[in-house]
Parts: sequence; structure tokens; C-alpha cells
Amino acid sequence: MPARVNALAISLELTLVLLGLVLIWRLALSPTARARRLPSALTPWAAPLLDFFLFLWFIVCGGLVAPLVTSALFKFIAFSDDKKSFLGGAAVDLGVLAGIVLFSRGFSRRSPDPVPTGPTSVLLSGAATFLMAMPLVFAVGLTWQFLLQLCGLPAEPQDLIARFAHEKSQAFLAVMIVVASVIVPIAEELVFRAGLFRYARTRLPRWAALLGPACLFGALHANLASFAQLVALGVIFSLAYERTGRIGTSIVAHGLFNLHTIVLILLGVDL
Repeated sequence: MPARVNALAISLELTLVLLGLVLIWRLALSPTARARRLPSALTPWAAPLLDFFLFLWFIVCGGLVAPLVTSALFKFIAFSDDKKSFLGGAAVDLGVLAGIVLFSRGFSRRSPDPVPTGPTSVLLSGAATFLMAMPLVFAVGLTWQFLLQLCGLPAEPQDLIARFAHEKSQAFLAVMIVVASVIVPIAEELVFRAGLFRYARTRLPRWAALLGPACLFGALHANLASFAQLVALGVIFSLAYERTGRIGTSIVAHGLFNLHTIVLILLGVDL
């Protein structure tokens, strides 16, 4: 990467981190913020255990069936193995979304929150959550990499990073960006935050409700190098959802974080 681009990328990263620190102080830690702190706006998910298991069943079925349909289509459309792998992963997220929709149609009174209205406030709260996450994830990432090196464990980046970096087709790259910054955040936030966290919040100690789904969220990405950062993100997104009561907040924050990562990859920044 050219030196000027590298310097610009580093400057932007530092700016995001500093903005995040300012927001953390103003919105969470300052005396004014602590004095006006409101109770949780999260509406409990008052569903019996059977409904929760049905929710998980619809998710799993959707996540299994959609890739099978996609693989059948590959018999008629020629794609490289990398593209097939990516599209198969995208099909899992679309299948999960389809499962959530089907579940909501049959159990609408007790289903997880839909994506809320009020786009302006959701965009603002989501952007603020993204900025506040930046310094925390940055610090967790540095500490985690140090511990991995100390233990002699591998810290290889996710395969998806290489796919973005080496993709030659501009059209397919655009599809990848949409999937990573729109479809994946919606699917994962509806499952992990509106589903698992919201159900656990009133049934488990608060620390367990925050940490359990976040650890599962990190583990399902199957990458040791990014595990701690993903757990931190999961906790931050759950706290934002708990504070605002709007799943759209965490969806926007998640999408911005993924888009931010993609921009760094395309600029050639070593993650």
C-alpha cells in the first residue's frame, strides 16, 4: 500500500478511536451521563421454552436448507470454488432470515423484535455505538494478539479477508460488500441479540446473558485471532440493544463495523 494511503488509513483509524473515547465519556462515564442514565428500554421476550426452541429450530432449518438449494443451483451456473463458498455462506444467512420470518408469522405475539421504525434515531444510535466500540475493540484486539503470541498460538486472519482482498470482479465484490454489511448484520443481530440475548436477559444473571450469546457469536466465526474482539463486539451490541430497546441500533452498528473492516481490507491495511 502506498505510504500516503497507509498514513491516511492510520489517521482515520485514530480519529475513529478518539471520537469513540469522547462518546464513551459523554454518553456513559461523565457525571452528567451517569445522572441521567435511564433504565433499560428492552421489552422482555415473554415466550415459553417451547417457543424458544421452535425459534432455534426454524433458524437451524433455514440455515441448512438454503445452502442445499444454492448448491443445487451451482449445477447450472459456473462459479469458482471461492465464489461458491462465499455464496453458500450468504445462503446460510438468508436461510436464517427466512426461518425468523416464518417463525414470526406463526408466533408473532411472542417473537423477537422486528427491525423498528424511526430510521433517523436508529442510524444515529447505531453510528454512536459503532464509534464507541472502536476504542474498546482496538484495546481488546491488541491485548488478545499479545496473549496469543505469548502462548505461541496462531493468529491467522479469517479466510474472508483474503477473499475480499483478492476478488477481481467488481460486480461480485459489490455483492460481497452488500452481504457483509447488510444481510449478515441483520441475520446475526436478530439471532444473537433479539433472540438469544433478549430471551436470556430476564432468565439468567445479566453478566451471563451478555457474555453467553457474545461468546457463541465469537465462536461461530471460527477464527481464534478475532475471537476476543468479536466477543467484545457482541457484548457492546447487546448493551446498545438493552439501552435503546431497538434492534436496529445494533444492526446499524454491526453493519458499519463490517463495512469499516472491508474498507481497510480494500486499502491493503494489515489487519
